[in-house]
Amino acid sequence: MSRVAKSPIQLPSGVEVKQDGSDLSVKGGKGTLGLSLAAGIQVSQDDNVLMIAYDNDKLSAIAGTTRALLNSMVKGVSEGWQKKLVLNGVGYRAKVAGNSVNLTVGLSHPVEYALPKGVTAESPSQTEIVLKGIDKHAVGQAAAELRSFRPPEPYKGKGIRYADEHVRRKEAKKK
Repeated sequence: MSRVAKSPIQLPSGVEVKQDGSDLSVKGGKGTLGLSLAAGIQVSQDDNVLMIAYDNDKLSAIAGTTRALLNSMVKGVSEGWQKKLVLNGVGYRAKVAGNSVNLTVGLSHPVEYALPKGVTAESPSQTEIVLKGIDKHAVGQAAAELRSFRPPEPYKGKGIRYADEHVRRKEAKKK
């Protein structure tokens, strides 16, 4: 049995969950997200608590995944998600212009990344990018794609990294 699916999801005030057959819709102050349930998974709402139920033990993994997705949707529409990226390197700069992020990261050309729908970016300084949105997957995917242009390297630590990421440094070659 899934221990994740057993734990209830508390709904904050202002968040509504509507069920239409196997489709769930979570609506909050920041927007609306949807999820399709797998066959054999049921969601029941009791006041401000959501519970996940499933038919047999073969569905326990899917039930745990469904509970985790539903919980991240509830947090997304109430608080929102954000990822912070840090650019480390001489001349590495980021600039947000409308719906795109312009990066100068030591390549022969500047990189322009178009943000996906539902994700916004801001640049508090030239070496920081903050991505925000209600969909956890979209924000994480955009951060991963930005990081992939110049991942951090272990010798000098140059590159684009997450703010909470620790880059293990290697020792330089000895003579």
